[in-house]
Amino acid sequence: QDEAFTEYGLIAQTIEVPKDRSWATFTLRKEARWHDEKPVTVEDVIWSLETLKKKGRPFYRFYYRDVTKVEKVGERKVKFTFGSTENRELPLIIGQLPILPKHYWEKRNFDKTTLEPPLGSGPYKIKSFEPGRAIVYERVKSYWGAQLPVNIGRFNADRIRFDYYRDATVALEAFKAGDYDFRLENTSKTWATGYNSPAFKQGYYKKLEIRHQNPTGMQGFVFNTRKKLFQNPIVRQALAFAFDFEWTNKNLFYGQYARTNSFFSNSELASFGLPSKGELKILKPLKNIIPPEVFTQTYYPPRNEGTGRIRKQLRKARKLLERADWVVRDGKLVNRNFQEPFKFEILLISPAFERIVLPFVRNLKRLGIEASVRTVDTAQYRKRTDDFDFDMVVSTFGQSLSPGNEQREFWGSAAAMRPGSRNLAGIQSSVIDGLIELVISAPDRKSLITRTRALDRVLLWNHYVIPHWHIQSFRVAFWDKFGRPPKTPIYGLAFDAWWVDKNKSDGLAAKLKSFKSGS
Repeated sequence: QDEAFTEYGLIAQTIEVPKDRSWATFTLRKEARWHDEKPVTVEDVIWSLETLKKKGRPFYRFYYRDVTKVEKVGERKVKFTFGSTENRELPLIIGQLPILPKHYWEKRNFDKTTLEPPLGSGPYKIKSFEPGRAIVYERVKSYWGAQLPVNIGRFNADRIRFDYYRDATVALEAFKAGDYDFRLENTSKTWATGYNSPAFKQGYYKKLEIRHQNPTGMQGFVFNTRKKLFQNPIVRQALAFAFDFEWTNKNLFYGQYARTNSFFSNSELASFGLPSKGELKILKPLKNIIPPEVFTQTYYPPRNEGTGRIRKQLRKARKLLERADWVVRDGKLVNRNFQEPFKFEILLISPAFERIVLPFVRNLKRLGIEASVRTVDTAQYRKRTDDFDFDMVVSTFGQSLSPGNEQREFWGSAAAMRPGSRNLAGIQSSVIDGLIELVISAPDRKSLITRTRALDRVLLWNHYVIPHWHIQSFRVAFWDKFGRPPKTPIYGLAFDAWWVDKNKSDGLAAKLKSFKSGS
């Protein structure tokens, strides 16, 4: 968790890759075992890839589509052959393949929902569970991988219980009552105001913000450019002036967030300033077919003072809309040529987001735009987004430290009309397709960064998304019974390296007993 896209073998003892990266061969560790003590075999690996591509989520078929052949080439050796040598990260991402026990699943229906705990090979196994309420893991004392260098100092708890709560308020109160020990907080209001109980004031539980350098990706209002209304980038740019992030951050988020201005925010992959020489080498041949601002301006979403008064920004929006043939008549924004009103729906999955969206809707109304909000349940939301049956959604595009073929799924033309794809914006651009392929085929870290920044700029200046915000730290709350390493990895929280400190735990128990008795 301190090296960009570096991975260490678990069941893999070695990996062999040729210079052209046309194949990768893994040698499995002799000692690798399933929890029933049967060895992890090459047959398990082959079966896992074939089964996940056939019966798993569509993601697997897409992610591993360049794997053209998998074969056993030795007692503990498995070889993957790739149909393309352009994707430099294929040997690494094939190493991410979940390996399933063939002998276990052959006796069961892989497609069928079940409450039977699956067979695993890791440091923990399921001990018990209550459907919808809790699951308990116990440490496997004979875990075959415990002494691997990558695992030293990790997996210190003998038992881990995860509790599930349907209500966020109930979950918080349960934590403050000591019903569970650790939580990650993702709500700014709760972080600012929800933890000031007597136990916190006594120091019995703590709040901690742990900085990280993980890419936070992009969250924002996503335009469905399959819809005629949003096919003009000038229109998309105009609507961004109606979102007052500074007011939202000040009044709803307690000033805890930073504005997102990159699809690869909080990382070295994010574009900044004007293009570098390396980026210009990529972008100049595209000068006549990409937005001119790519070369002349630093991208940043519209800014306000946080007062809620955004007349100046709305005037800019009106000018842009007029350029795109949208004019105000009788208080309504209509198309100059077709007299159609500017009307659209924002689709949400969570009622909690309505308080954020409604001020945006009110600002749009001042432009003469009739925007409505519809909140639906998870099943409806999934169905509608899978079918691209929406005008605008709020969505997040997570990124890794080594972007690769998942960018095709996010922004690639081939994914634009494929139901269930992550190309929610409906981007169909040969320019962006070409930039994606450059990212995928980057031969080294330096060129990957340069190519990713070039892609970032072109995505930003096409205004496919109105960017939201991000936070650059983990917000954690925990009862003061843990020890933890003095140094936290820059790319992760590494909670599995924490441990229960007996002295702290015993001391806390004594303090709580006294605290609750009032003595």
